[in-house]
Order: sequence, then structure tokens, then C-alpha cells
Amino acid sequence: MARPDPAALAPRWREALAARRARLGPPPRPLVQGRLVRMVGLTLEAVGCEAPVGGRCEVVGRDGTPVEAEVVGFAGERLFLMPTGELRGLTPGARVVPTGARLTVPAGRGLLGRVIDGAGRPLDGRGPLAAEARVPLMGRAINPMARPPIREPLDVGVRAINALLTVGRGQRLGLFAGSGVGKSVLLGMMTRYTGADVTVVALIGERGREVKEFVEGILGPEGMRRAVVVATPADHPPLMRLHGAWVATAVAEWFRDQGLDVLLLMDSLTRFAQAQREIGLAIGEPPATKGYPPSAFARLPQLVERAGNAEGGGSITAFYTVLTEGDDANDPVADAARAILDGHVVLSRELAEAGHYPAIDVEASISRAMTEITDAGHREAARRFRELYSLYRRNRDLISVGAYERGNDPRLDEAVDAHPRLLAFLRQAQEERVGFAESVRALRDLLAPPGE
Repeated sequence: MARPDPAALAPRWREALAARRARLGPPPRPLVQGRLVRMVGLTLEAVGCEAPVGGRCEVVGRDGTPVEAEVVGFAGERLFLMPTGELRGLTPGARVVPTGARLTVPAGRGLLGRVIDGAGRPLDGRGPLAAEARVPLMGRAINPMARPPIREPLDVGVRAINALLTVGRGQRLGLFAGSGVGKSVLLGMMTRYTGADVTVVALIGERGREVKEFVEGILGPEGMRRAVVVATPADHPPLMRLHGAWVATAVAEWFRDQGLDVLLLMDSLTRFAQAQREIGLAIGEPPATKGYPPSAFARLPQLVERAGNAEGGGSITAFYTVLTEGDDANDPVADAARAILDGHVVLSRELAEAGHYPAIDVEASISRAMTEITDAGHREAARRFRELYSLYRRNRDLISVGAYERGNDPRLDEAVDAHPRLLAFLRQAQEERVGFAESVRALRDLLAPPGE
């Protein structure tokens, strides 16, 4: 029997080997484990492994329980990691295993009415999330030339903002406030009464008890029907507080990409910066203004610039609360936020202590997009309101001590006569919704000459 010619069999062998190689896929990369050599505070230092900044690792203690951590920096052969959960059971020499996992976030209409944490896990005890997709945590940068301009107003249901500080779809504003001046109540009113299709609320670094109070007491069933709440309270590690802000933004981006108008309310941008300050200082970054390292100020525009309009018709209109520590409006985070946002609404402690709610200081507040989204009549009425309100405030000391005499200044006389009506216009009950058209009509009626 003749032996087959090896040269004739070679093509068949090559085809068979190629088919089997394709079935096996690429060879697995060797898993290189490192070890934990140092732990100071919340900072872990590992050697013997490689992972990119932002990469995920598991630190495995003696009992085999893994602790999730993220690479936040490196120096030479050492990786600096920050945990995303509780640190327990770790010992010197614990195994550090890079997972290579990509950071993604659950997204979809199934999140409406749900409360999740900075890792996208449900907190409300209502079972697993019905997510339609998973999206990257850090999103994508938007080409500035591809951003549609702000041309339409967004109804937020608050008369003073609708009429005097008109917000445009896709605008980013700061809500500057100290503690105890009605910030959470104002956020709840906007969540319930907004004309946006979806609201995403991020509670970053606040007290844990306030989460349940905000969801059940301020939002209520009406507000939660079309809202997603992301909560990472103050007792969470700083990395999870950063993730909470990014998760909320990523969820809002998904709804925007579906062509919906989204209202993103983040409380607060200051706690976000403070979390980055904790991380930066822990890995040895030099402190700058008030102890904030440069990375804290670099993170702010990276977060804020993800909101706004995008191609496809959707929009993210965002309100970021900024805590003015000690009511200091020149706080470094407040200064940085004011420069990158499209306007700011200032809440006044003086007004809050006088029982005036919402405690919006219209003199110190501004919407930079208002001139592009309102007509000339609306702008003139808002200018006239500010003029009368400011004139009275500048002369109130003279009025209160009786030094004002009627008839000396007709403009001041008009401001004194109008002041009670101006205050009534600015006040609004928590249970009251005032739409955009109604707000503008009330402003024009307020300033109309007698008899019209």
C-alpha cells in the first residue's frame, strides 16, 4: 500500500489547524498577581503587578474575601489603590489581582423610580435592576462644535427661576447655598414640577438619613415616577463618592441619547471635590488652595462638561449645588464652579431666616443663557423687577429708621409701593407648581401700569 504524499496532505493539515485555532480564540494572558506592601489610611500600595490608572483590582486577604479597589496612581513599581468598599481582613502580603474589568453602569427605563449606589447596585430593596444596557462610567467627550446651542427654555416649576433666571434646555447652573437654607426642598420642587422627561438626582457625600428623607418626604411617589436617585452618603469611601457623581451623569447621558430631555440635580459638587481632595492628598499630591490639590479642580470641568445638549435631540439640563462653607461665596470650589457653569442661583441665609422660601437672592443670581431663550418683553420685565427690588434693598435702612420721605424720589416711591408685591412673587409654597407660561404672565401683570 502506497504511503500518502506529505506535501499533498499539508494544505489539509493547515486548514484543520487554522479551524481549531479559530475555535480556541486568542491565548489567555498570563495572570500576574501582585502583593500588598503598605496601607496608610485608605491608600493601598501594591508591587509585582501592572494595571492602568482607573483599572480594577481585587485584594484578597487570608480568609479569601476579595476587596475591590481601583488604581488611582503609581510611583515607580508601586501601584496606589483606593478601595470601593469596606476595608477589612487585609494583611501584609495580601494578593492583588488585576481583573481587567471595564467600568460600566446599568442604564435604561427600568431604573426609573429606583435608588442605586455608586456601583450601580439597588439600595431600595426592590430586587435587581431591569437594565436595558450597560454604559461606560466615564462617558465620552462631546465635540464642542457638535453641541447644539441653547435655544429653548425648560420649565422647572419654580416661579422665581422661570421668570427671573430662565433656564434653557442643556444649560448647566450652580445652586450656591450654605447649610439649612432650603436647598433640598428647592431640589425636590424642581424634581416634581419640571417639564423635563426624566430627572436624575445624585446625592453625593450627604448625611445618610437625608437619603430616605429626600426620597420619601421631599420627592414622594409623584417625583419618583420619572426619577432615578443615585446615593453615596458621607460614610462611603471617597472613590465611591466620585463614582456616584459619574454614575448619575452616565445614566443621564443614556436617557439623553434616547432623545429625551433630562434634568440632572447633583447635591453636591463640593462633596465631589472634597472626595477628590481626600484621594489626591492620600497619594501624595501637593495641596494648593485650602488644601485642595490641582486634580480636584481638574475633575470639575470633566464632570460638568458631560452635561448639555448633544446631537440627536436630547439634552441634559444640570443643577449642581455648591456648598459655600461659612456662607463664603469666595470658597475655591465655588470660584471654580462659577467659572465653568452657565449661571448660578444663590440662596440667601438672611432670606431663609426671615421665613422667605425659596430663599433665592435674585440680585446675586444670574442665568447666562436667558437672553438667548426669552423674548424682549420678558427680558424687559425681568430687568424692571430687578431694578425695583435692588433699589428698595439699597435704601431699606433709610426706610426702616424713618428717614425716607415720600415724594423726594419717584423711582424710590415706586419701589416702596411695589416691594410687598415683589416679595409675594418670589415666595412659593413647597406644594405649589407654577409653570413657565404662568410665571412669565404673572411677572408682566405685576409690573403692568395701573389700569392695564
